[in-house]
Amino acid sequence: MEEIGMDPSAANPGPIDHSVLYDQEKHVSSAVWEGQERGALRCHEHTSKLGEWRLIPKQIELVEKAGFGYLRKIPAISLDNPLISALVERWRRETNTFHFTVGEMTVTLQDVAFLLGLAIDGKPVIGITHTTCGSVCEKYLGKAPDSTYASGGMVKLSWLKEFFSHCPEDASMEEIEHHTRAYLLYLVGSTIFSTTTGNKVPVMYLPLFENFDDAGRYAWGAAALAFLYRALGNASVKSQSTICGCLTLLQCWSYYHLNIGRPKLNRDPIHDHFPFVLRWKGKQSGPSTNRDVVFYRKALDTLEPCDVDWLPYKYMDSSVIPEEIGSTLVLGRSKTMLICFDKAERHLPNRVLRQYGLPQPIPEDVAQWVRKSRGVDGGVDLSGKMESELTEWADRALHIVEGDDDADENEYMEWYLRITRRVVGRPISLSSEFQRTIGGVREISYLADTFPLKGLQPEQFESISRIRSVAQECLRDQVGGPIVISPTVGTELGKRTRGKERVRRKGTGKRKRSNDPMEGHGASEDESQYCGMVVEVDQLHLPHTDDAVDNLPLCTTVVEGENAVLLEAPNKLDDMQLHDATDGIDASQFCDASNEVDNSNIPHAISESDLQTAKAEEVIPESSDLPDAVNDTNDSEIHNATNKPNDSDVCNATNGVNDTQTPMATDDNESQTHDATDKVSESQPSDITVHGDQPSVKEEAEVVPQPTHEKTEDLARQGDTSVVA
Repeated sequence: MEEIGMDPSAANPGPIDHSVLYDQEKHVSSAVWEGQERGALRCHEHTSKLGEWRLIPKQIELVEKAGFGYLRKIPAISLDNPLISALVERWRRETNTFHFTVGEMTVTLQDVAFLLGLAIDGKPVIGITHTTCGSVCEKYLGKAPDSTYASGGMVKLSWLKEFFSHCPEDASMEEIEHHTRAYLLYLVGSTIFSTTTGNKVPVMYLPLFENFDDAGRYAWGAAALAFLYRALGNASVKSQSTICGCLTLLQCWSYYHLNIGRPKLNRDPIHDHFPFVLRWKGKQSGPSTNRDVVFYRKALDTLEPCDVDWLPYKYMDSSVIPEEIGSTLVLGRSKTMLICFDKAERHLPNRVLRQYGLPQPIPEDVAQWVRKSRGVDGGVDLSGKMESELTEWADRALHIVEGDDDADENEYMEWYLRITRRVVGRPISLSSEFQRTIGGVREISYLADTFPLKGLQPEQFESISRIRSVAQECLRDQVGGPIVISPTVGTELGKRTRGKERVRRKGTGKRKRSNDPMEGHGASEDESQYCGMVVEVDQLHLPHTDDAVDNLPLCTTVVEGENAVLLEAPNKLDDMQLHDATDGIDASQFCDASNEVDNSNIPHAISESDLQTAKAEEVIPESSDLPDAVNDTNDSEIHNATNKPNDSDVCNATNGVNDTQTPMATDDNESQTHDATDKVSESQPSDITVHGDQPSVKEEAEVVPQPTHEKTEDLARQGDTSVVA
């Protein structure tokens, strides 16, 4: 328990104060803490075929007017799914920030401007929704997709690429505009607004591209950030397995701010150009192989302040930043609402002031809000359903956060460590933690058992008894608890028993004709050790018979044409607890397999009178009293000699056994059988029952099929295989 005291996060990863992270139970970190790994997320970003579009100069001019001149230049960047997945585990939708060990961080409007070159100031990206594609595509693209390319209000990216990726040089202006709108829809649908559908994009963005000059007045950067915030929030729920949005933005933001998974830079001059995502263009030489989610999770759980770059753009060449972008950077500190059609997300720079070079005070509480799904019928303008959000965006310039020179960051960190989730992965594995807990309970149980009771008051004695009872109850079903184990039986029989069938006994013994004497096994010396001897279970004098046995010993016999049949020994008997009980038993009851053996059969008969003299006695022969077994074996199994029992007998049947049915072992396998039989005779008591008050034993066996290679331990734990005596 000392380890928990040294590392509080080992017992409680947080939050201690749930006033901020009130949705912790739904968060993926709760599932990870309980050992429920979901693996790397499926990342949906469809930029691989953007380079196959061929734009003529007039198209490029229109794209730049619409505000996507820099986004067009960003190439496809290989996504690091495990890194993105580990970042998602740190994202909290209550605050729209990452909760790292050093404090909160987030992707800000300023990051979007620097990395993507998109406008963060302008009109909100909102408009009319559509549930069908035909009329919208016909109006803005000049043609409509057939049913194989359209689904509701979405169109497949493959359709756009197939029909619009190559604009003729001599195309009319109308055709050029159609091809350019198709390209812009493909561009936003594969990057900043990529969806989890895989390869579709909503056509609701097309009307915003009707006029290219007007399209350039929208705050596409703010819309891209709203879309990413919503995607991160959805992916942070433990039931999710996918993520969409502009993942290139997310990954490159991590490269700039965190020294985790950062690839080595290719020193091409283009990497110093705008937008700054181009710095990570091309194949990277960083060691990203064999890095899974657990690797990045541990790195983030142990993140140090020296691994964080709060101001990564400070020393970038400011001369490459366009004027239209640089003049709006102040709005990157605006506490406002980000809007992208039906998605509205809070931008809270006051929680990450260190990313602006300002000291971080304790931020004000975030009002809890529910993200409503605004799914509506087609043709509805969402502006009428989001008045408050639109008003907040309109006042964005009035809510620029400022720094507090008197802020005490030590005070902030003390507060932060109470409201945050300090670690995602367990510092100690579940198995180690379980074993440590069991060890502690055992120690408590031992102290309670050995506590001196002399002179205690009744209530004190009752408390000690209660502690002992609770500890023993916790340990009852645990490995290493108060269970008697038979190592010999568990080891040896578990290895060599390969029976495909088992016997469930239905009676107290095998039916015999009234005049037939009890006969021993007529197969081999291995089986002669039992000699048909039976002991009354009720009369066995066994100490600690309530102790459980993990591996029940088995008595094997063979029926002609069948594989070995397993007979289970009585439950809750440890073979080491059975004492030799030969008192009052005539030595003649043990039949040596080497006596009176001829080529026709091997009798091991015991007269009825001898059986009657053994009334209410138990006989467990020691290994020294038993002959060495001679039987056919192979490397993995001990094959019991085949019997041909009359009257469909399964056990103790030797009548009518001929020479071919009792083959004797040869010298080459004698040593194998000798060794195996010694272990059987030493460890297994077998099913033995004495019926002193009746001259014959009635026994009936039912053969129940069983899967091949079933282990002895599995048989022993199944109630339907126990012996009913």
